[in-house]
Amino acid sequence: MELRVTALLFLLPSAMLWLLPWPWSWLWLIPTMGLPWLSQWLPESLVQSFPAWIRWLPEDMAFMGHMLYLNLAHRTSRTSLVDLLEVRAKANPDRLMVVDTASGCQVSLGEMDRKSCQVARALGAALHGSVGLKEGDVASLFFLGPQGISALSLWFGLSKLGCQVAWINPHIRGPPLLHAVLSAGSCILVADPELQEAVESIAPELMVKGVRCFYLSSTSPTKGVEPLKDHIEAASSDPVPRQIRAGVTSKSLALFIYTSGTTGLPKPVILNHNRVWMISLSLRAFGVRQNDVFYTALPLYHVSALLIGIMGCMELGCTCILAPKFSASRFWDDCRKYEVTVIQYVGEVLRYLCSKPEQPCDREHKVRLAVGNGLRQEVWKQFLQRFGPIRICEFYGSTEGNISFINYTGRLGAVGKSSPLLQLLKPFELIQFDTETEKPVRDKKGHCIPVRPGETGLLVSPVTSFSPFLGYLGSPEHTEKKLLRDVLQPGDVYFNSGDLLSRDSDGFLYFQDRIGDTFRWKGENVSTREVEGMLSLVDFLEEVNVYGVPVPGCEGKIGMAAVRLRPGKAFDSRKLHSFIQKALPVYAVPHFIRIQDSLETTGSFKLIKSRLVREGFDLSAISDPLYVLDSKSKTFQPLTPDLHRAILDGSFQL
Repeated sequence: MELRVTALLFLLPSAMLWLLPWPWSWLWLIPTMGLPWLSQWLPESLVQSFPAWIRWLPEDMAFMGHMLYLNLAHRTSRTSLVDLLEVRAKANPDRLMVVDTASGCQVSLGEMDRKSCQVARALGAALHGSVGLKEGDVASLFFLGPQGISALSLWFGLSKLGCQVAWINPHIRGPPLLHAVLSAGSCILVADPELQEAVESIAPELMVKGVRCFYLSSTSPTKGVEPLKDHIEAASSDPVPRQIRAGVTSKSLALFIYTSGTTGLPKPVILNHNRVWMISLSLRAFGVRQNDVFYTALPLYHVSALLIGIMGCMELGCTCILAPKFSASRFWDDCRKYEVTVIQYVGEVLRYLCSKPEQPCDREHKVRLAVGNGLRQEVWKQFLQRFGPIRICEFYGSTEGNISFINYTGRLGAVGKSSPLLQLLKPFELIQFDTETEKPVRDKKGHCIPVRPGETGLLVSPVTSFSPFLGYLGSPEHTEKKLLRDVLQPGDVYFNSGDLLSRDSDGFLYFQDRIGDTFRWKGENVSTREVEGMLSLVDFLEEVNVYGVPVPGCEGKIGMAAVRLRPGKAFDSRKLHSFIQKALPVYAVPHFIRIQDSLETTGSFKLIKSRLVREGFDLSAISDPLYVLDSKSKTFQPLTPDLHRAILDGSFQL
């Protein structure tokens, strides 16, 4: 720690250079820098009376110095993401890069570089490849998890040609799949042969549009879809000249990652090489080391696995253990087998681990760090109690967003931390938001109104040359919808995260809900995340997904919960009624319960609410058991056709 603090002092001149765009705002730091270090000799009561920004200044400055170090020491002349592979492969060709847990297949840095050279030579026009791709062309990859290493070699090989790559969710079908390929402007689609049925459903339309289709196989059972595997294997693995991608710069488009498509067709998010490079530094920011073994069971079409996981491990020089599919029952066995020290999570992953029956070997592992986002506070506690003293590094960010946070102090439940010092480098605002109109609240001058500490607000971040918003490929309307203008002053432009957060008096940030998920009932805003957290404490509920549904004749939306029961447990309507009356305010109580065999999630393990909201409590659209809150009998009654009609005509009081 002392060494790090000393190093930070040497970095201060560079820090000041970074702060030049705000020339005088940092001068107030000079007389206050020594105050926090006096706290170890001062009475605790006196220390607590200091302003929060002073009490947390050592941690804030250490984190800021660490981030400055990453930005300055690791900013190199490399422009393309594949430059990193070539440099690492040349320096350590035998270092293990990726291990596939399903097949046991493993590849070193040198092997991955040679495989990608074969891909480039088989596909590149300048290298006399049969496909004829050139710099700037777009290729779509459509692969299941077990083909992860092959998909990665295709990605790096295409990048050697200067091509842009669209990573497509292998679980979408029909029109959304067709839209995903075409919206990226793809020249070719390379698919997993196991996805034959999905490919055949769109191949004729793609070929009409001039998109060539390939299977990564030696033969093809589909007319018009060509086999590609033999061409790649027959190609030379000699290094590919960098002149092939001479026009690629750090600002050139690198790849497209799609939004989940839960509220419409998936949109391709633009990521340039500079953003890929910056995201790849995340593991260093989280405290991952070169000798760590990193484990991810997330899909490669998701930024977390592809850029934080694969690219982050390659940048750092550590090995990535890649599970083709998340399995709660195999998770810890994999960690023990491969001596994993760092695990990656997202969404509900850690809760799935906690829901498995306890085992005597739960703490028999080498995992020291878990990195990810979307961890609920109650699961955080449960995970640590069960699996041991693992450091949790929760962060906040989105694929397209220009703002991110890291909970670098480990505060339970927080997604990150802010301070006056950090906001100089990465400014943002939490502004008042009307959940009924789904628009920010503005004052008489038309400007947005920042919230006070403890209040929930919409997270927005200024769009600048330092924090650009690249948007979505294709329709400019989609990009414009993510922007807010005249937020604090005329002419400014902010990125609208679509997320509601709160900030406490110490500057810690807490995720509250997504816009559209929060609803209003009885004049109060209801956070679905908070209600889900409380209901998850009920002993017979395994999973909970809360949302608001409209009721004829009522203002706002009323609470409803889709739940999955714990194995061997029955739904106890009276017990649930008793619990919610004690645990939840009246306006937050869910009035409808829908029991499902499984809850639908995205590929990143986030609960999907859109379809549930559309179906509401409509008996004609739902075959699942439905219950309605009956306050008079202090229970949840089965929702019958008669009760349903009574609710609609207002004779049954909700």
